[in-house]
Amino acid sequence: MTALSSDESMPAGYGPAMGERWQVGGGPEGGADRQADRQAEWEDVLAATHVAFDVRLPESDARGFAGTVQRHRLGALHLVDCVCTPFAGQRSTSVMGGTGEDSIGLQMVIRGAERVVRSRTQQHVLEAGAVGMWDGSRAVGVEVVEPFTKRTLIFPKEMVHAVSPRFAEVESLPWLAERPGTRLLVRYVNALAAELPGLDERTATAAADVVLELLRAVVEPELPQARTARREALRARARRYVRANLTDQALGPESIARALSVSLRTLHAVFEDTDESVAALVRRARLARCREDLAEPTAGSITEIAFRWGFSDATHFSHAFKREYGMAPRDVRRAASGGMRTTARIGK
Repeated sequence: MTALSSDESMPAGYGPAMGERWQVGGGPEGGADRQADRQAEWEDVLAATHVAFDVRLPESDARGFAGTVQRHRLGALHLVDCVCTPFAGQRSTSVMGGTGEDSIGLQMVIRGAERVVRSRTQQHVLEAGAVGMWDGSRAVGVEVVEPFTKRTLIFPKEMVHAVSPRFAEVESLPWLAERPGTRLLVRYVNALAAELPGLDERTATAAADVVLELLRAVVEPELPQARTARREALRARARRYVRANLTDQALGPESIARALSVSLRTLHAVFEDTDESVAALVRRARLARCREDLAEPTAGSITEIAFRWGFSDATHFSHAFKREYGMAPRDVRRAASGGMRTTARIGK
């Protein structure tokens, strides 16, 4: 297994210096031992970047197998591009148990073809333009039947369930190519890949949130409803509304219920089995944004930051901040300003 120095076969959006890269094979040299090495190396790459598989290379051309994978972090997500020649893989209980089981993948086929076998009655051939989802906790068989290129967004499962709780109750994840909104989702992901070199961490995290919202909009209308899922979905909608409206000083249970078209009693009820009330949700979200700004010496005074994120009383803000974080706002600001002065001295 070698690092990639350059690779024109990777999809657009990646330069030689970006992310992590893996490469296996690329030539017919070596005998049976080298053939086995390539199979083991490709298993290691898939386990590190997607999920674990038992891999079988084609007997007719095993020594000629080649595969490259590049991965880049996008907030809590990973954007993974894979190019490979034919192989077969089986994900069964014998290889399960790794971190991949906590992941959900959104896969977009760019070229080539792959057969996916979920059960005796569920088999699909994915060709260029196909878009689907996989769950790392489920058994599956795959067979790449011709040289293949795919792009995959890999999400922590808990993040997908937080945005769309009904995912947790679905036995078979959907194929998406014909769904309204899928083309927009794919175009956004591809544009995002092209912009990755210029994104800072905060922007990348915001972009990941947009991907999740687009995914929810595409998939959720087709997922089954259940009382628990509906409650979790309403909580997720409330949290998204709160994040988007923190600067509104009138933000509170009444305005949230009105915006979500539910009664105030219903809104309070869906938070009864959580560790926070609706008011606490708003307060903690505001305090978190204030703490981010306090760590930026150029973000304004403590009072300006408090008012910016919806607090109407500086004293109340200071008391709430200290209860939440065990330190006063001025302590966070002092630490940030001290670090800035140290950096300036080093620069001189």
